[in-house]
Amino acid sequence: MRQISIHARAGQGAITIASLLGTAAFLEGKQALAFPHFGAARMGAPMDSFVRISEQEIRIRSQIYEPNYILVVDDTLLRGYNFFQNMIPGGASFINLSEQGYLPEAEGISVYCIPADDIAENLFGKRMGNTALLGAFSAGTGEVSLDSLQKAIDKKFDGKIADVNKKAIEEGYNYFKKKYT
Repeated sequence: MRQISIHARAGQGAITIASLLGTAAFLEGKQALAFPHFGAARMGAPMDSFVRISEQEIRIRSQIYEPNYILVVDDTLLRGYNFFQNMIPGGASFINLSEQGYLPEAEGISVYCIPADDIAENLFGKRMGNTALLGAFSAGTGEVSLDSLQKAIDKKFDGKIADVNKKAIEEGYNYFKKKYT
């Protein structure tokens, strides 16, 4: 079983990432469980979403405490908490961050910085990089394919919203491939 922890602020699309990732895994014949966790329900409050992906039935229903992967949608959260401290050694993190941002030490963990907000702003005029970050995750892990993510987008969104989010996933995917492989 692979466990993914997604960290963002409310309103930045962490629940959407979890839902799309779970749907994409399901479309590939895998078992998936996706769920959010948040305290005060207000815009901008720190919150988490979690996804488990497995070939077998998933019976665990708790939060994820030792993830294989993390996605950080808002890099300002890195200053208040070390998301890497409980990661499984050999894991990977995907951070919505330009090269100039703050990055804590992460021994034994692969850290990938993706300018997901910049990608999103170029595509649809908003710094909402959640789907671009998801594309980079797909390229970096192979846990779900780009095609499955795009099909998951079509199940969740319609029209232009679906089109720009599919493009954002593709650009995040291509950015990762160009920069890190």
